[in-house]
Amino acid sequence: AALAVLLILVGALGATMLVLRAGDRVEAIQLTADIKAGESITDGNIKSVMVNDDSGANFVAWSQREGLKKLQAKSTLYKGTVVVGEMFADKSGMEEGKATVGVSLKEGQYPKGLDSGDNVAVYRVGNKSGGGSGDQDGASGSAGADNSLLVERAVVESAGTSSSDSIASTNLPVTLTVDVDDVPALTQAASAGEVAVVLIPGN
Repeated sequence: AALAVLLILVGALGATMLVLRAGDRVEAIQLTADIKAGESITDGNIKSVMVNDDSGANFVAWSQREGLKKLQAKSTLYKGTVVVGEMFADKSGMEEGKATVGVSLKEGQYPKGLDSGDNVAVYRVGNKSGGGSGDQDGASGSAGADNSLLVERAVVESAGTSSSDSIASTNLPVTLTVDVDDVPALTQAASAGEVAVVLIPGN
Protein backbone atom coordinates (compact mmCIF):
# COMPACT_ATOMS: atom_id res chain seq x y z
CA ALA A 1 0.00 0.00 0.00
CA ALA A 2 2.86 2.37 0.89
CA LEU A 3 4.54 1.61 -2.44
CA ALA A 4 1.31 2.31 -4.32
CA VAL A 5 0.95 5.65 -2.57
CA LEU A 6 4.56 6.52 -3.39
CA LEU A 7 4.05 5.69 -7.07
CA ILE A 8 0.93 7.85 -7.17
CA LEU A 9 2.84 10.77 -5.64
CA VAL A 10 5.72 10.40 -8.10
CA GLY A 11 3.29 10.31 -11.02
CA ALA A 12 1.47 13.39 -9.78
CA LEU A 13 4.76 15.25 -9.35
CA GLY A 14 5.83 14.37 -12.91
CA ALA A 15 2.50 15.54 -14.33
CA THR A 16 2.81 18.80 -12.41
CA MET A 17 6.29 19.42 -13.83
CA LEU A 18 5.03 18.82 -17.37
CA VAL A 19 2.23 21.31 -16.84
CA LEU A 20 4.67 23.88 -15.49
CA ARG A 21 7.04 23.40 -18.45
CA ALA A 22 4.16 23.68 -20.91
CA GLY A 23 3.12 26.90 -19.21
CA ASP A 24 6.57 28.48 -19.72
CA ARG A 25 5.39 30.57 -22.66
CA VAL A 26 5.85 34.19 -23.75
CA GLU A 27 3.76 36.65 -25.72
CA ALA A 28 5.47 37.26 -29.08
CA ILE A 29 4.76 39.09 -32.35
CA GLN A 30 3.27 37.30 -35.37
CA LEU A 31 2.78 38.90 -38.79
CA THR A 32 -0.75 39.09 -40.18
CA ALA A 33 0.42 40.34 -43.61
CA ASP A 34 3.50 40.11 -45.82
CA ILE A 35 6.23 42.71 -45.18
CA LYS A 36 8.63 43.64 -47.98
CA ALA A 37 12.34 44.13 -47.45
CA GLY A 38 12.93 47.62 -46.09
CA GLU A 39 9.45 47.97 -44.60
CA SER A 40 8.49 48.11 -40.92
CA ILE A 41 5.74 46.58 -38.84
CA THR A 42 2.60 48.53 -37.98
CA ASP A 43 -0.32 47.92 -35.64
CA GLY A 44 -2.24 46.72 -38.68
CA ASN A 45 0.07 43.87 -39.73
CA ILE A 46 0.89 42.18 -36.42
CA LYS A 47 -0.87 40.27 -33.65
CA SER A 48 0.02 38.67 -30.34
CA VAL A 49 0.74 34.94 -30.15
CA MET A 50 1.96 32.68 -27.34
CA VAL A 51 5.18 30.74 -28.04
CA ASN A 52 7.38 28.34 -26.08
CA ASP A 53 10.07 30.35 -24.31
CA ASP A 54 12.61 27.51 -24.21
CA SER A 55 12.65 26.91 -27.98
CA GLY A 56 15.98 28.73 -28.35
CA ALA A 57 14.62 31.24 -30.86
CA ASN A 58 15.16 34.96 -30.26
CA PHE A 59 11.47 35.86 -30.35
CA VAL A 60 10.60 39.55 -30.13
CA ALA A 61 8.28 40.05 -27.16
CA TRP A 62 4.92 41.70 -27.77
CA SER A 63 5.90 44.38 -25.26
CA GLN A 64 8.81 45.40 -27.58
CA ARG A 65 6.66 46.08 -30.65
CA GLU A 66 6.99 49.89 -30.42
CA GLY A 67 10.78 49.60 -30.64
CA LEU A 68 10.51 47.13 -33.51
CA LYS A 69 8.49 49.68 -35.52
CA LYS A 70 11.66 51.78 -35.76
CA LEU A 71 13.52 48.98 -37.57
CA GLN A 72 13.17 47.59 -41.09
CA ALA A 73 12.93 44.05 -42.46
CA LYS A 74 16.17 42.69 -43.93
CA SER A 75 14.23 40.60 -46.47
CA THR A 76 10.64 39.87 -47.43
CA LEU A 77 8.72 38.33 -44.51
CA TYR A 78 5.49 36.42 -44.96
CA LYS A 79 2.12 36.33 -43.20
CA GLY A 80 2.11 33.92 -40.24
CA THR A 81 5.81 34.39 -39.42
CA VAL A 82 6.63 34.70 -35.72
CA VAL A 83 9.15 37.53 -35.55
CA VAL A 84 12.70 36.97 -34.28
CA GLY A 85 15.22 39.74 -33.74
CA GLU A 86 17.55 38.70 -36.56
CA MET A 87 14.87 39.50 -39.16
CA PHE A 88 15.15 43.27 -38.63
CA ALA A 89 17.93 45.89 -38.72
CA ASP A 90 18.35 49.59 -38.06
CA LYS A 91 17.02 51.73 -40.90
CA SER A 92 20.27 53.65 -41.10
CA GLY A 93 22.43 50.53 -41.20
CA MET A 94 23.78 48.77 -44.26
CA GLU A 95 24.15 45.01 -44.40
CA GLU A 96 27.73 43.85 -44.86
CA GLY A 97 28.53 43.10 -48.49
CA LYS A 98 25.82 45.43 -49.76
CA ALA A 99 25.96 48.88 -51.38
CA THR A 100 23.45 51.44 -52.60
CA VAL A 101 23.53 52.67 -56.19
CA GLY A 102 21.52 55.46 -57.74
CA VAL A 103 20.11 55.07 -61.25
CA SER A 104 18.00 57.32 -63.44
CA LEU A 105 15.37 55.40 -65.37
CA LYS A 106 13.54 56.56 -68.46
CA GLU A 107 9.92 55.86 -69.23
CA GLY A 108 9.68 52.19 -70.19
CA GLN A 109 12.72 51.18 -68.14
CA TYR A 110 10.74 50.59 -64.94
CA PRO A 111 7.31 49.18 -64.03
CA LYS A 112 4.53 51.50 -63.00
CA GLY A 113 4.06 51.69 -59.25
CA LEU A 114 7.69 50.91 -58.42
CA ASP A 115 8.11 51.53 -54.70
CA SER A 116 10.59 51.19 -51.85
CA GLY A 117 11.00 47.63 -50.63
CA ASP A 118 10.30 46.10 -54.05
CA ASN A 119 12.53 43.26 -55.23
CA VAL A 120 13.74 43.80 -58.79
CA ALA A 121 16.09 42.31 -61.36
CA VAL A 122 18.31 44.78 -63.21
CA TYR A 123 19.07 44.43 -66.92
CA ARG A 124 21.34 46.29 -69.29
CA VAL A 125 19.47 47.58 -72.32
CA GLY A 126 20.33 49.80 -75.26
CA ASN A 127 21.73 49.76 -78.77
CA LYS A 128 24.37 47.03 -79.11
CA SER A 129 25.30 47.92 -82.66
CA GLY A 130 27.63 50.80 -81.84
CA GLY A 131 30.84 50.20 -83.81
CA GLY A 132 33.18 52.86 -82.45
CA SER A 133 33.19 51.49 -78.92
CA GLY A 134 33.27 47.80 -79.78
CA ASP A 135 36.72 47.17 -78.28
CA GLN A 136 35.81 48.99 -75.14
CA ASP A 137 32.58 47.08 -74.76
CA GLY A 138 34.35 43.80 -75.36
CA ALA A 139 36.89 44.56 -72.67
CA SER A 140 34.49 45.64 -69.96
CA GLY A 141 30.92 44.86 -70.86
CA SER A 142 30.47 41.16 -71.48
CA ALA A 143 27.61 41.29 -69.03
CA GLY A 144 26.02 44.03 -71.12
CA ALA A 145 26.53 42.53 -74.58
CA ASP A 146 26.31 38.77 -74.01
CA ASN A 147 24.45 38.57 -70.72
CA SER A 148 21.99 41.43 -70.27
CA LEU A 149 21.22 40.48 -66.65
CA LEU A 150 23.25 42.78 -64.41
CA VAL A 151 21.74 42.07 -60.98
CA GLU A 152 19.63 39.01 -60.25
CA ARG A 153 18.00 40.54 -57.18
CA ALA A 154 18.15 44.12 -55.89
CA VAL A 155 16.02 45.95 -53.35
CA VAL A 156 14.52 49.34 -54.12
CA GLU A 157 15.43 51.72 -51.30
CA SER A 158 13.59 54.66 -52.86
CA ALA A 159 11.85 55.50 -56.09
CA GLY A 160 11.47 59.27 -56.13
CA THR A 161 9.04 61.22 -58.21
CA SER A 162 10.39 63.12 -61.18
CA SER A 163 11.13 66.78 -60.63
CA SER A 164 10.06 69.49 -63.08
CA ASP A 165 13.25 71.50 -62.90
CA SER A 166 14.83 70.30 -66.12
CA ILE A 167 14.24 68.66 -69.47
CA ALA A 168 15.42 65.38 -67.95
CA SER A 169 12.63 65.55 -65.39
CA THR A 170 10.82 62.63 -67.07
CA ASN A 171 13.48 60.30 -65.64
CA LEU A 172 12.73 58.46 -62.42
CA PRO A 173 15.54 58.53 -59.82
CA VAL A 174 15.80 55.14 -58.11
CA THR A 175 18.16 53.99 -55.35
CA LEU A 176 18.96 50.28 -55.30
CA THR A 177 20.68 48.08 -52.72
CA VAL A 178 22.83 45.44 -54.42
CA ASP A 179 25.77 43.15 -53.70
CA VAL A 180 29.06 45.04 -53.82
CA ASP A 181 30.27 42.73 -56.61
CA ASP A 182 27.47 44.03 -58.85
CA VAL A 183 28.35 47.71 -58.37
CA PRO A 184 30.96 48.19 -61.17
CA ALA A 185 28.80 46.78 -63.99
CA LEU A 186 25.67 48.49 -62.66
CA THR A 187 27.25 51.93 -62.36
CA GLN A 188 28.79 51.63 -65.83
CA ALA A 189 25.41 50.80 -67.36
CA ALA A 190 23.67 53.48 -65.30
CA SER A 191 26.07 56.17 -66.48
CA ALA A 192 25.20 55.25 -70.07
CA GLY A 193 21.47 55.30 -69.34
CA GLU A 194 21.21 51.61 -70.22
CA VAL A 195 19.55 50.25 -67.08
CA ALA A 196 16.06 48.75 -66.81
CA VAL A 197 14.43 47.09 -63.80
CA VAL A 198 11.65 44.51 -63.59
CA LEU A 199 9.69 43.26 -60.60
CA ILE A 200 10.48 39.66 -59.61
CA PRO A 201 8.82 37.10 -57.30
CA GLY A 202 9.24 37.93 -53.62
CA ASN A 203 7.27 41.19 -53.60
